[in-house]
Amino acid sequence: MTRRRMAISLILLCFVMVVSACSTSQNTTVIEDNSTKPGSEAAPEKVKITFWDENSGPSRTPIYQEVIRRFQDENPNIEVEYVGIPSSSAKEKYDVAIAADALPDVGGLHIMWVADFVAREKLLSLDSYYDSWDEKAAMNAASVEEVRDYVQDGKLYFLPNTISADMIWYRSDWFETAGLNAPGTWDDFFAAVETLNDASQNRFGYSIRGGAGGAHQLKKMMYAYSGISQFFDESGKSTLNDPLHVEFLEKYLGIYKKFTPESDVTNGYKEMVAAFDTGVAAMIQHNIGSFGEHDKTLQPDQFAGVSLPPSPINGKRIIEGGNSTGYGVFSSTKHPEEAWRFLSYLNSAPIQSFWNESIGQLPTNEVAMKDEWVLNTQHIKVSADALSSTSTEFIIPPLYLPGYSSILDQVANPGLQEVMVGQITVQQFLDKWAGSMESELIKYNEHFKK
Repeated sequence: MTRRRMAISLILLCFVMVVSACSTSQNTTVIEDNSTKPGSEAAPEKVKITFWDENSGPSRTPIYQEVIRRFQDENPNIEVEYVGIPSSSAKEKYDVAIAADALPDVGGLHIMWVADFVAREKLLSLDSYYDSWDEKAAMNAASVEEVRDYVQDGKLYFLPNTISADMIWYRSDWFETAGLNAPGTWDDFFAAVETLNDASQNRFGYSIRGGAGGAHQLKKMMYAYSGISQFFDESGKSTLNDPLHVEFLEKYLGIYKKFTPESDVTNGYKEMVAAFDTGVAAMIQHNIGSFGEHDKTLQPDQFAGVSLPPSPINGKRIIEGGNSTGYGVFSSTKHPEEAWRFLSYLNSAPIQSFWNESIGQLPTNEVAMKDEWVLNTQHIKVSADALSSTSTEFIIPPLYLPGYSSILDQVANPGLQEVMVGQITVQQFLDKWAGSMESELIKYNEHFKK
């Protein structure tokens, strides 16, 4: 077992153990917030720091605004300026800010961006702050080690506050009316897509995310179907263009416009979620992080989540690691102490619990993970069952490659759209994507493994 594979396995095992150990508890844990760095003194004058939210929107921005209000009440010498960025343009916004030397003090980040930003020397090492933090022991150690494992120098540049898990969200009320069970197999999934499609009511069986971020979700479905658990074989050849992935995508993308909205080719996260929440699509594939959106629009008996089905090829349930989001401090900050104070506050147990309950994801603070809401949420329980299954294996994305996220954005996303509109074949798409990944691995090995 590689170090990366061991790290993600430990993360998910720790989560399952915590949930299992607390399954008989009905009490919510309440603790004091000791998130500030021991020994740090309040600045005599008010300091202003800027925070960028990488996934802003009507369901999340108000949560951050409340968290910032609480932080400023407890830290009157620090003012936090909130800047919301839609997820579809967040990485691009950061890249522009790097070029213009206009980065914020603290930023919300996806773990897949970290290696790139570290390679460009734009993130501040958090080790000295983290080592003296009062809540260090409460953080899931494996999730922190995973972050270190994705950068060449093994330092901590990013502190995860959320672990996600992929799901198929489905309209449980529609399934019940049609006499269908939750899509537990890929055959069930494709059969439900066709059965629940009803052009007379402008209802579609599914909605594909063909716009920004679409390829990131697509690869998770591909590997879940194929049962392949490595992105590269021993010779460095990418498995992206494996024949099983070609087979799956030809069938999956073959439902476009037949059982999905035509607008799917350009739809990003917001449009895909809207299709589900407004009754246009019976199913979408995303992760547990979109729960807050669904819960705001739909009643509890109208929707539910199910984990991606196991592979029909080998029976394995393949779950991709590297699904954490969190925060980093940028190296250009003029206020590193205050930036850390805010970042650590965001990862304190009460704030992690408030945040993750509000958006429906898994905390990385194990004190927060013991709260009652974690034990009594349908999609969290489903995720726990999948993570603890003896048939589950974890595929670890090569986030250590600096160009990994750029390849998704610049090669895979437009390639997906080209397939959907008939400009290229699935085979051509996957060959190009695989070739780009192989080239990136060669460059990485030449640079770091001389």
